Amino acid sequence: MQQIYHVDFYDAKSGDLLADADSWCFRTDRDQARENGTKYTEAKEKGRRVYTQEELDSYYKYYEQETIRGAETRYWDDVNEGDELPIMVKGPMTATGFIAYAQGWGGLYIRANKLAWKLQQKHPSAGIKNRFGIPDCPERVHWEEEFALEVGAPGAYDYGPERTSWLTHQVTNWMGDDGFLCKANCQVRRHNPEGDIILIHASVSRKFEENGRYLIEIQQRAEQQDGELSAIGSAVVELPKR
Repeated sequence: MQQIYHVDFYDAKSGDLLADADSWCFRTDRDQARENGTKYTEAKEKGRRVYTQEELDSYYKYYEQETIRGAETRYWDDVNEGDELPIMVKGPMTATGFIAYAQGWGGLYIRANKLAWKLQQKHPSAGIKNRFGIPDCPERVHWEEEFALEVGAPGAYDYGPERTSWLTHQVTNWMGDDGFLCKANCQVRRHNPEGDIILIHASVSRKFEENGRYLIEIQQRAEQQDGELSAIGSAVVELPKR
C-alpha cells in the first residue's frame, strides 16, 4: 500500500508559507515478507561484517576532514558544473545511534509505563506483543534485532527521515550560512542495518539563474560500505552573487 503525506509550515504571526513537504512510503505485510523472502535475503545469509580498527580508521578520516562552510560565503560565481562536494560519512550504524535519533526526532509510538498503556488503549494495534507477551511499540524494529528479522528486515535498522537529514546535512555544510536550501529530494532505497557505513557522494549538475535568483542544482548518491545503493537525492541551493 502506498501512503502519501503532505505538510505545510506557516509563520505563526504573518501566516506566510515557510515550507512544504511531501513524503511517500509503501506499507507491506510483515508475514508475507518473512515467508516469501525479501531483497535482504542474500544479505542476511552473508552475515554481518566485522571491522578491523584499520578499516574503521579509513572511514573515520572523513569525520576528521569534514568541513563546515559556515560564515565563509560561497558565491554562485565561484561554482562550476561538475564540481564535487566533499564526501560525507555516516556510521558505523548502531542501535544506540538509532535510539539517539529517535530521542531528537520524537518517535510517534515510543512511550513508557502509563503513557504507553494509554496509547495502546486508544490504538490497540500500536502495541505489538514482544517475546514476553508484553505489548510494545512497532518502532522497536530500529533497536530490537529479533523483531526486525520478523518483519523481513536484515536486522535492526536506521530511520528513513534520518537518511533524508544526512543528505541535506551534506548540502548545508557545503553552501554555508549565506546559502539558502530551496528544495531537497531524497529516495530511500534500502535499510541501513547495524554495522553499515554510508558514504554520500554529490556533485553540481546545473548552474542557472531564475527570476533574479542564482541557483545551483546538486545530485547525490549514498552507498553503503560494499557499494550497495542506500539513497539518492537532489537539492537546489540559492547562493549570493558577487
